[in-house]
Amino acid sequence: MSGFKVITPPAQVIMTADIKTHLRHVTTTGAQDAEMVSFLAAALDHAQEYCGQSFGSQTLEAAFDRFPCGSYQALELPRGPVTSVTSVKYIDENGTVQTLVGANYVLDDYGLTTKIYRSFGIVWPTIQDVANAVKVVYVAGAAVLPAAVRAALLMHVYEMDQHRSADIDVPAGVISLLDTAKRWGR
Repeated sequence: MSGFKVITPPAQVIMTADIKTHLRHVTTTGAQDAEMVSFLAAALDHAQEYCGQSFGSQTLEAAFDRFPCGSYQALELPRGPVTSVTSVKYIDENGTVQTLVGANYVLDDYGLTTKIYRSFGIVWPTIQDVANAVKVVYVAGAAVLPAAVRAALLMHVYEMDQHRSADIDVPAGVISLLDTAKRWGR
């Protein structure tokens, strides 16, 4: 895989009012609210990177230089859980972008990573030998946060709010909570 990028980020995964309650801020200005939301975004970015999965429904695009070889080889989609595949596009041997018909591939979401296999009797198309010749757009992340992840995000936001000018490490409690959602062995 060449990499992936976020096409549509998740909506705010914890409401500002809930963050204010957690921080015990009774009244805040618009600027303070915006700062809390930016702390949450930073905590969410850390949690997703650390855990290797998506929190909050979002659209991602993974790019591959080629289709896999062999019967049981697959395209591995990063940062699941994947809820749906929007499209699988590729650059054919003539340089034209084509869309693979949905019936030609199968989504396997039962393992540690979500994979796309070719359907039985289907051969992957011939593609041009260029970087990122195959792109998969998909929706990942459950709309409801796991309780441990929600608690970790709130704890992380609290630490950022309390230690604004200091260089701080991610608190051990945040890591312990995120460990419950981490994709180990990926």
